[in-house]
Amino acid sequence: MYLDQFQKIVELQKERVRAMKAQDDFISYDKLDKIIIGVCGGDGIGPAITHQARRVLEYILSGEISLGKVEFKNIDNLTIEYRAKMMKAIPDDVLEELKKCHVILKGPTTTPKKGDEWPNIESANVAMRKALDLFANVRPVKVPEEGINWTFFRENTEGAYAAGSLGFKIDDDIAVDFTFTTEQGTERIIRLAFEYARKTGQDRVTAVTKANIIKTTDGMFLDAFYRIAKEYPEIQADDWFIDIMTAKLVDQKRRSSFKVMVLPNLYGDILTDEAAEFQGGVGTAGSANIGKKYAMFEAIHGSAPRMVAEGRDKYADPSSMLRASVMLLEHIGKVEKARRLEKALDHCASEKKYVITGRETGATCEQFADYVMESLQRL
Repeated sequence: MYLDQFQKIVELQKERVRAMKAQDDFISYDKLDKIIIGVCGGDGIGPAITHQARRVLEYILSGEISLGKVEFKNIDNLTIEYRAKMMKAIPDDVLEELKKCHVILKGPTTTPKKGDEWPNIESANVAMRKALDLFANVRPVKVPEEGINWTFFRENTEGAYAAGSLGFKIDDDIAVDFTFTTEQGTERIIRLAFEYARKTGQDRVTAVTKANIIKTTDGMFLDAFYRIAKEYPEIQADDWFIDIMTAKLVDQKRRSSFKVMVLPNLYGDILTDEAAEFQGGVGTAGSANIGKKYAMFEAIHGSAPRMVAEGRDKYADPSSMLRASVMLLEHIGKVEKARRLEKALDHCASEKKYVITGRETGATCEQFADYVMESLQRL
């Protein structure tokens, strides 16, 4: 019985490899007649902060919208209630709507954990990354006054998260989970990191693994890293283990020397949350999820159901979704508009005319979005 279950999991990975080998190249947004931006609020505080990010995007893209070059599309029902009812991480009708878009602005979604009232369905984030093959999770962290300018390239579709809901208990004493690494999946994330470093003038790319202990899968990742690094002789390539790397990010003497980091899925999830604290916490950080055909942009924090239960969702901080919107604009080629929005967000963060506290003592997310748009007018 166990061998049959394992064989099914292996076949799923073989199917992924075949699909990766058959893929076309990256989409060219400048060749599209119209770019369709899907807006998916998710659940918890997601709808509130995503709506405000959409307002700001519509403001800054008003010219393109009036010319019919950009269209926004609402995508509903990615809530935990509907996903639980359909017993799917992403219900078929929602996935169909997502695939009608070129890029997606996505709010946080609730992932059930053991003991919750919800059934044990897969994370919507993980499912979306796999369904749309969003293999690269890109998270920038910038703190100029600290000399920090990091960009993390986290592999999105493999590793421990790829089969996180496929494990099983053998008996009352033994439980088994799986991690997978493929040559194709590893090569494309590492190559993307080196290409980014070359295009942006960064002189260092660092791989983060635990290859001294997880020898087969992490070892394969590290072997691919150094093989591909030879194609980029102008860029320094080095590697660190995940445990010591978490320490080095708080080492004031060393941390500013790191530039671009590329990591397997699980390590990337951990390290980027730590890194976001330097920028003000996960509530202030956005991320991009890049594939060849689709791209999704999101906050890196959770859905905060407690805030909703306490009626405080209107006080949620939209900064994460707005930072994700900067990355969305940059991705579709609106670089100048992306820099304007980034500058406005930096201005609001330093001027502090309106401050988000998460409670009635601070601004609402709508007030903060208005503040950002006022800053766009003035800057």
